[in-house]
Amino acid sequence: MRKFLTVLLAVLFVFMVFAQTKKITIWTSEAQVPILKKLADQYKAKYGVQVDVVQVNFGDIKPKFLTAAPAGEGPDIIVGAHDWVGELVVNGLLEPIQNLPDKDKYFPTPLEGFTYGGRLYGIPYAFDGPALIYNKDYVKTPPKTFDELIALAKKIEKDYGGEVRGFIYDYKNFYFSSFAFFGMGGYVFGKDKTGKLNVKDIGLANQGAIDALKLIKRLVDEKILTPGDNYNTMDGLFKDGLAAMIINGPWAVPGWKQAGINFDVAPIPDLPGGKKPRPFFGAQGFMVNAKSKNKLFALDFLTKFIATKDIMFQIWQADPRCPSRIDVNEEVMKRDPVTKKFADFLGTYGLPMPNVPEMAAVWGAMGDALAKALDQGVAPEKALADAVAQIRAQIK
Repeated sequence: MRKFLTVLLAVLFVFMVFAQTKKITIWTSEAQVPILKKLADQYKAKYGVQVDVVQVNFGDIKPKFLTAAPAGEGPDIIVGAHDWVGELVVNGLLEPIQNLPDKDKYFPTPLEGFTYGGRLYGIPYAFDGPALIYNKDYVKTPPKTFDELIALAKKIEKDYGGEVRGFIYDYKNFYFSSFAFFGMGGYVFGKDKTGKLNVKDIGLANQGAIDALKLIKRLVDEKILTPGDNYNTMDGLFKDGLAAMIINGPWAVPGWKQAGINFDVAPIPDLPGGKKPRPFFGAQGFMVNAKSKNKLFALDFLTKFIATKDIMFQIWQADPRCPSRIDVNEEVMKRDPVTKKFADFLGTYGLPMPNVPEMAAVWGAMGDALAKALDQGVAPEKALADAVAQIRAQIK
């Protein structure tokens, strides 16, 4: 009887697989589109399953998925950040990855990032975070402290008559300004005695956080940063050779190389008082829609194809973040000094983004706080207190 049931289940599984439409759809942002389209062609040629790759702005993937997936629409797979996991899991939208081949060949931190409630919900292909990027035509030796950075930025702007920005970054984006907040002693969520995150303990309005916001405000007050600065402005100026120093991550490396910029990578400079910067870093990976009618194909595509060493290496060649697979990372470290520098810096001072659902309340509130203090003249203390109140209200 048991043997009969085993055979019957196997037959039903095969029937379910072939009953599904032999096509899967992936939502991903711009950086991964070219390589995933190439890999989709390889997969179809080998397995006969069509893979449609759809470009969606990175910031739109999660909110659009939250709307589409519950209605049985949207993609079978999304490519995104590990801090989305908690929110998507509690909404019942991610399928667990039951059997990840070569699991012992991944760095623990990226795997932990995609783990929630003891279950793995994504396959990480890379981890990344910001560093100081500088144009070697303007900067011979990168600054080691923020006082040095400020002085150098002013000198460059003076030497080039204001045509070259000394320093620019997306400073009203909490992700990019996290280095100051956490380096100065702020924190998002505290931890209890067992090491578990305590979402009731929010440290984004403590003295360290206030000092960090005042440091960023100093850059604005001294006209090193300007109100219109954002990611696109920074990226465009650096590619045009009109910015000497920026804060950005390895995902942007192909664009700098294509633009012919003579760049290098250095640690974010030390903060006042000799404190070390502590920027957020995140893992990037593939997640399967739990509501998908094609999730068996999606899981097969990820576990038997994407998760292999060769394919992960191809992804790195197109999107040069720090690989999550140890064997791929070892190969990359021999070939590419830029990726190695990013990996070394993140290993030294990076702080993983929390992947709990409550993290979703943090981004907008802190973005508002940065805009209030840096554009609207609101005192840093009040702007941050308002942000924490907003976070608490949304968590409730």
